[in-house]
Amino acid sequence: MDKLPKIGLPILIFVIFLIILIAKSTVTIDSGEAGVLYRTFDEGVVTDQPPLGEGFHVVAPWNKVIVYEVRQQALEEKMQVLSSNGLEIKLDVSVWYEPLYEQLGSLHQEKGEMYVARVLQPAVRSAARAVVGRYIPEQLYASKREAIQREILEETRILLKNQYVQVNEVLVRDVSLPQNIKEAIERKLRQEQESLEYEFRLTKATQEAQRQKIDAEGKAKANEILSASLNDQILKEKGIQATVELAKSPNAKVVVIGSGDSGLPLILGNN
Repeated sequence: MDKLPKIGLPILIFVIFLIILIAKSTVTIDSGEAGVLYRTFDEGVVTDQPPLGEGFHVVAPWNKVIVYEVRQQALEEKMQVLSSNGLEIKLDVSVWYEPLYEQLGSLHQEKGEMYVARVLQPAVRSAARAVVGRYIPEQLYASKREAIQREILEETRILLKNQYVQVNEVLVRDVSLPQNIKEAIERKLRQEQESLEYEFRLTKATQEAQRQKIDAEGKAKANEILSASLNDQILKEKGIQATVELAKSPNAKVVVIGSGDSGLPLILGNN
């Protein structure tokens, strides 16, 4: 019985050591993450193999696993840039990005876990300055936001080439101009809108006047043609045709041949 504590203590120490060893030798990578393996007694960061994927992994206790989020993420940036005429513009930008999965080891080795601050943010800011510098404030405020987004995205992708980071989209959420410039632009836009509205009303009135003129000319021409075609003989013929039709009517009447104007029949006694 006295020997049991002496035997139990080494066993307890071994069990504790084994638990620590297992804890150091296993790693669980969650959904949307990947792990970069660092071999302490080998060549350091593993760059020639894919990163460790989601799930449970066993590694040597002297090695390390650095976990990165590899799903799409968003970077919110507020910056001040200059327009083409030197005015200060405030931009509120969102950038959707993700690290390149297959090159995660190279990203960790060359850029490190702070790659967003070291690589992505400078690239976005530089691209935004370059793009906004091509436009005047009025274009930025009114009609060029989609073009700005597209150009910032293209410029950012160029700057991030071979940097192991992929930019999926750039969204310009807000463009803020100096208050006096903003008011001047809004005033100009209102004046342009009023001018367009006046031109529309003027064009519509001109078209209506032209339509009425054409309609009146058509009616006058038709009357002129009709008047030219109606002679005495045609009128007499039409009168005779009308008399014949009336004579067929069942109502009592008296027809006097040749007693009307111009020798046309005269109808009496319409009952």
